[in-house]
Amino acid sequence: MHAIWTAFGLVFDIQVLTVILGSAIFGMFVGAMPGLTATMATALLVPVTFFMAPVPALGAIVTATAMAIFAGDIPAAMLRMPGTPASAAYADESYEMTKKGQLDLAMGVNLVFSVLGGIFGVAVLILMAPALAEVAINFSSYEYFWLACLGLTCAVFIGTGDAVKGLLSLFIGLAIGCIGIDPAAGQQRFTFGIVDLLSGIDFVPTLIGMFAVSELLRGAATFEKGGTTIQQHVGNMFAGLGDVWRKYWKNFFRGSILGTAIGALPGAGADIAAWVSYAVSKKLSKEPEKFGTGHIEGIVDSTSANNSALGGAWIPALVFGIPGDSITAVVIGVLYMKGMNPGPSVFTQTPELIYAVFIIFILANLLMFPLGWAAIKSAKQILRVPRNILLPVILIFCLVGSFAMTNSLYGVVLMVGMGVFGWFLEEHGIPVAPLILGLVLGTMLEQNFMTSMIKSDGSFLAFVERPIAGVLGVATLATWALMIWKLLPFGRRNDGVMTAGDTSPP
Repeated sequence: MHAIWTAFGLVFDIQVLTVILGSAIFGMFVGAMPGLTATMATALLVPVTFFMAPVPALGAIVTATAMAIFAGDIPAAMLRMPGTPASAAYADESYEMTKKGQLDLAMGVNLVFSVLGGIFGVAVLILMAPALAEVAINFSSYEYFWLACLGLTCAVFIGTGDAVKGLLSLFIGLAIGCIGIDPAAGQQRFTFGIVDLLSGIDFVPTLIGMFAVSELLRGAATFEKGGTTIQQHVGNMFAGLGDVWRKYWKNFFRGSILGTAIGALPGAGADIAAWVSYAVSKKLSKEPEKFGTGHIEGIVDSTSANNSALGGAWIPALVFGIPGDSITAVVIGVLYMKGMNPGPSVFTQTPELIYAVFIIFILANLLMFPLGWAAIKSAKQILRVPRNILLPVILIFCLVGSFAMTNSLYGVVLMVGMGVFGWFLEEHGIPVAPLILGLVLGTMLEQNFMTSMIKSDGSFLAFVERPIAGVLGVATLATWALMIWKLLPFGRRNDGVMTAGDTSPP
């Protein structure tokens, strides 16, 4: 109890609170700019933390990260340009709501459920960190292989149109992910002698290109034709949220639990949590046909998942010193720098600092509510800016973000190339979301498959011998079998009979 009171004294200091407020504003700005990711916000703060005590240093990183993850939803809904990769899973859904005149509802849901999801993740972090970390630490390459397979299966569900086109997009993403160095043999693949391609296709410039640049190209193509500009009045973002909660409160808890669990897995993070949660939401929904047309259900699941995943990612970081995602990888370095060696002993040697982190997490999520409201109200004015001014300004931010991620013109060229390619795919009815998912999980799938095959000396039986791997393997194979069954003629016929039986005779 003494450590808790000490932690409150450390956090509620005017200097610490000022750092938290400044970091919150900084994180909100970075997250709302397409191409400037939450990881970048964290990395930019690290040099500043050199001159801080442990509590304000950790407070700056925790707060900026939480704000950036939420702020990525703002340009996703308004412009179909996700500010962070964690917002990409439901960017199309939010933008479709905006086109239907429901921007206020979309932003209200994103804000409120981001706050609630973040608090849920922190609560789990506080109450169950050691227990969840024990589960996470038991994950080996076998479990991660099946987890990647399950994640890739989501491509069938997140595609808003033909499942075949969704799979085609997924395989294109997996093929792009093969560019670079073979993880097992160390051989170059599809680099064509270009040095920049040795490190593979950078994810952030690709994301910016596929979503932001393709949208800019589409806007430029319709500009001369007098393309419609989305006009939204500044209204009440919280109107109708009571009905959303009453209808989808189960979705919130499902997304938050899923997000926390995936966040606790080393190397997973908020991005994968959002994709998987959106796919699960569509699969279990009573109205799956509405997904992709501006349906609030998928947004509730996904925005709860990616914010709760932040707290989950700290579980293996604090308990075992294993980063849950790229952000906590940076955090671990800061912890060591401040003399807080991550591991079980940190809870006994410096408990007041751990409790201070918990308090800062709660403060950051509560602070997200007023700052998020102000950011949304301010950002809405973007929609009033003439398109001949808005499009070039957005393009400049995209160029800056892509250049910053690679420190070279390679990122800019990659962004433009992927933007044109993404525009081409969407013009032919092929969704880009499965492609992004394939690029995100392709490397994880290949690395863990090759590692598992080397460890097992080529035996496939080893993939299901471990208990957790066996459960994940059975779940994955059962899902695939069900999908194949529905594609077969007699599977479709049985579904049709069931559907016909539910309808009244003419």
